[in-house]
Amino acid sequence: MIDKPILYNYFRSSTSVRVRIALNLKDIDYEYVALHLRKEEHRDPVYLKINPYGLLPTLEFPSGIILNQSLAILEYLDEIYPTPSILPVNAIDRAKVRSMAYAIALEIHPLNNLHVLNYLKNDLKVDEQGIKIWFSRWVHKAFTPFENILVNDKDVGLYCFGNTPTIIDICLFSQVVNNARFEVDMSKYPKINSVYKNCLSHEAFSRALPKNQPDAE
Repeated sequence: MIDKPILYNYFRSSTSVRVRIALNLKDIDYEYVALHLRKEEHRDPVYLKINPYGLLPTLEFPSGIILNQSLAILEYLDEIYPTPSILPVNAIDRAKVRSMAYAIALEIHPLNNLHVLNYLKNDLKVDEQGIKIWFSRWVHKAFTPFENILVNDKDVGLYCFGNTPTIIDICLFSQVVNNARFEVDMSKYPKINSVYKNCLSHEAFSRALPKNQPDAE
């Protein structure tokens, strides 16, 4: 068994929520280190030596292993802590689950990341309502086909793939949590909302919510 990891994260960061969920699901004890994004604590030279990109989250092990990028962290954790698994055993099922997770993590999150929103606000002088419109546009563009898949896919159960959480649910849950801050209209997504509610009733997900973190404001 490897050493207890340190999670550098921010309570509100959706990518940090992803990793917290995975750590909770796998019952991995970890040290919580908070870096406040809006105070630019992630730009501190000490942290930049740990993660030169200056992004969150980062997972660091006393053994010297340092991981960044939340999806890579999730898959690494699944390899070294295989129970409970957050990826199916079958190769084609794994590819399917990954593709659905990526539809959220790669099609929505990069356009809704804080540094993009800050650029809109500070450099392009977009007002708060304009930023909400920007945020919602990219959510809806991905959530509309995602909802259709959930409605028609025979593999959908309590969660996006079957009756146990996978990386799809981790990414979806984190995005829905983030959507609330920007008043995204979720009324057109009953299946997404159903999966979200099932996740919310799972302790590993609820414990990872921003409001339940030590640095929550």
